[in-house]
Amino acid sequence: MTTTTHRMRAPRSRACQGGLSLIELMVTVVIALFLLAGVGYMLQNTRRAYTNQNQLQQLQDSQRLAMTLLGDVIQNAGYFPDPTQNTIDTALPVVAGTWQQEQAINAAAQTAPAPGDSITVRYMTTGGDGILNCLGGSNQQATGTTDTYTNQLYLTAPDASGSSTLQCKLTDTGNTVNSTQDLVTGLTNMQIWFGVKTSGTGDNNVDTYLRPSEMGTGANWLNITSVRIQLTFLNPLAAPSAPAAQKTIDFERVIAVMSRAGVT
Repeated sequence: MTTTTHRMRAPRSRACQGGLSLIELMVTVVIALFLLAGVGYMLQNTRRAYTNQNQLQQLQDSQRLAMTLLGDVIQNAGYFPDPTQNTIDTALPVVAGTWQQEQAINAAAQTAPAPGDSITVRYMTTGGDGILNCLGGSNQQATGTTDTYTNQLYLTAPDASGSSTLQCKLTDTGNTVNSTQDLVTGLTNMQIWFGVKTSGTGDNNVDTYLRPSEMGTGANWLNITSVRIQLTFLNPLAAPSAPAAQKTIDFERVIAVMSRAGVT
């Protein structure tokens, strides 16, 4: 009887499996971190650009609103309805210590520490004529019923951040204050020049621009043909360490007084 002996063969070694060494793993992590840093930087820049764009949009909206309100009110200076029934003398009567006869524009002194200049405009309106006041409203009385409105526009005292608010105070014929309303925030100054005719006759062409302190108390107030307004806003993009000149932005507009502008 023959005995056969079987020997168990050792399994062949499998092919060596690939892997990452510690150095390769560290290089991979560094590359991944570099890519993540790039994505984070792009995200931060996008967010900063979005924020800056919003701040500039708000600044433009504030500037547009302020200039629109100032323009609408100043253009109407001296207006009165139905010249067959009303005259400028009845529309703009003398007010002792404040207004001359027929005077439509004045510059009231600011109460310290409010910055810049203020401007006061008056005109007569009647119900339904659509003449807007500094609050954005109009005369709601019946047609033919007139009322003389005085619109005072000025800046409030600055807050802790240096920001002032353009404010409107509306007064009617009976010297009743209808409302005092905040209009636009973020300003630091308001400067005003009055375009007047100081020499010659025959037209209302402006030959001189005068500051309120240079207007005096005489005929210059009756000869205002245009008003130059300069509004100074805080620059929302200025860094805290930026020079003072870069922390504000100026906007300027020349507004014609419609009762005097044009051909005479």
